[in-house]
Amino acid sequence: MKSSLETRLGMFFAVVVLGAFVLFELVGGGAAFKRGVDYRAQFSSAKDLKIGDPVKLAGVVVGRVKSLAVAGTRVEVTLQVDRGTPIRTDSVASIQFTGLMGQNFVALTFGAETAPLAVPGALLQTREQADLGDLMTRLDSVASGVEGLTKSFSGEEISKLFGPLTDFIKQNQSNITSVIQNMQVATTEMAEGRGTFGKLIKDPTLYNEAVNTVTNINIAVADVKPLADDARAMMADMRKLVTRLEQGEGTLGKLMTDEALYTEATGALTNMRQIMEKINQGKGSIGELVNDNAFLKNIKLTLQKVDKATESLEDTGPLSVIGTTVGALF
Repeated sequence: MKSSLETRLGMFFAVVVLGAFVLFELVGGGAAFKRGVDYRAQFSSAKDLKIGDPVKLAGVVVGRVKSLAVAGTRVEVTLQVDRGTPIRTDSVASIQFTGLMGQNFVALTFGAETAPLAVPGALLQTREQADLGDLMTRLDSVASGVEGLTKSFSGEEISKLFGPLTDFIKQNQSNITSVIQNMQVATTEMAEGRGTFGKLIKDPTLYNEAVNTVTNINIAVADVKPLADDARAMMADMRKLVTRLEQGEGTLGKLMTDEALYTEATGALTNMRQIMEKINQGKGSIGELVNDNAFLKNIKLTLQKVDKATESLEDTGPLSVIGTTVGALF
């Protein structure tokens, strides 16, 4: 009997311990039995963050808040993160909340893949987020502004705003009526195709002329296209010609690129210069002919004798022409 009671008590105690352990795991307290890596993050405010709140990396729970402590003018939060979680030196920690009444948690970013992994106990970078209190304060300010705006549009304020406009309309009611009537007449004439604007709207002539103009432009473009093709072909031929000239092909190409021809031309010019210098100096037969004054005098005397002979031919008969000519010359 006693043994049976002890057995029941032992089983009950074991069930209680097992249930407590399961409950402990469900509420997050089981993190104390897990081996993790600690990192630190400092914030200006803990924002109702508590020990055991989750630590998330890109929305995935990777750890828990291990401790909270005041460090000077800031709050230092110790994060216990599961081993193997890629926390890098440029990972950023921030305190966020799930919904208006949700649980606070610490959010981590991956950081750059090229950044090294943070060592255990490292102080991570942080980014401050607006907490729920700040948001409520801002919403209250916005609500106050909206309320003030709606009050400014009360009946009295609206009357002050639109009163001058109402008075202006009353004072110029006849003029406004005339303007409206004139606009009605103008729109009626336009709808019936009368007047310049009416013809522009109703008369298809302008449309047809515009279509014809566009057609003529298309025809002109079509006529210009062959010319453009010819111009492109001519430019291609010019490129080929220039290429052949650069390669020394043909007469012009050889003239432009053959150094031997250039050398020969230079030599010929040099020889011509030397010949001209000799002529100017009176050297050689041509030089003597050009520079000898006696030769020039003889030529003049000969020309004078020829002139006298031709004059005497006019006065003598045919039989003495030969004798006269010989006598005049010699």
